[in-house]
Amino acid sequence: MRFDLIDLRLFLYILETGSITHGAARANMSLPSASARLRGMEETLGMPLLERGRRGVESTATGDTLAHHARLVLGQIERMQRELGEHQDGAKACIRLWTNTAAITEFLPSAIGVFLRDHPNVQIDLKERPSSETVKAVLSGAAEIGIISDAVEHGALHTLPFAVDKLVLVTSRDDPLATRRRVTLAEVGGRDFIGLSTGSALHTYLGERALLSGQPLTIRAHMRTFENVCCMVEQGAGIAIVPATAAKRYRGTLGLRTIELTDAWATRQLLLCMRDRHALRRPEKALVRHLAGQ
Repeated sequence: MRFDLIDLRLFLYILETGSITHGAARANMSLPSASARLRGMEETLGMPLLERGRRGVESTATGDTLAHHARLVLGQIERMQRELGEHQDGAKACIRLWTNTAAITEFLPSAIGVFLRDHPNVQIDLKERPSSETVKAVLSGAAEIGIISDAVEHGALHTLPFAVDKLVLVTSRDDPLATRRRVTLAEVGGRDFIGLSTGSALHTYLGERALLSGQPLTIRAHMRTFENVCCMVEQGAGIAIVPATAAKRYRGTLGLRTIELTDAWATRQLLLCMRDRHALRRPEKALVRHLAGQ
């Protein structure tokens, strides 16, 4: 039984497009040539790989097995090519790292800065995403490494502790809440909030938590940074929920009060996640060790 890489790619293209014609086009192959290759694979196996219907083609049970192994083989070939490319003069290894708002703003800048300084042939493609999206990206291979909250399911991913992120409420000094030491989100849900930009991972996370508490947040203004959020709060425009590290950073220069949020979800363990730590490339392993403090 012999299949070459062209056969495997063609078969996956056919499944992705649901059409032999479209699969052949993606493989830059004529339809007769693609059909001949497909027929040859089926004759070699002695079993059909595709079922043809009105809506296109679908894989048989045998085809599912072939597709699974084709993805593994082609994925390993791609990884091999990337790792070999790292040895070329001037070549840079690119690490795709997806992370939530707290990690990207509060914990990563200095850590990644040190890592990049010490690894001149590495570049990092950093994306801010909600933890649930990051889990999917790492599982699917869209990212090699993720940083997520332990509040989300991460399935079979391998995880390591990264940091503890505690969210707090900030108010102006003359706000009626300023004398409180502790509150829950339910107690302040009816107030006007200042939030981060729509689409930020923290904005999404807080919106979900507010819905679960039965009282969606009212956002008066969306700001791009925690500093801008805190400046708005200082002026009495509203209250806000920010990481404790950000509140501490701005508390000394702004007229802010920090109040503990007692909701269980307000204290999150941030986790490094990856599919298989042992299968990571050398630069990726180095980054994981660096971020995990190992």
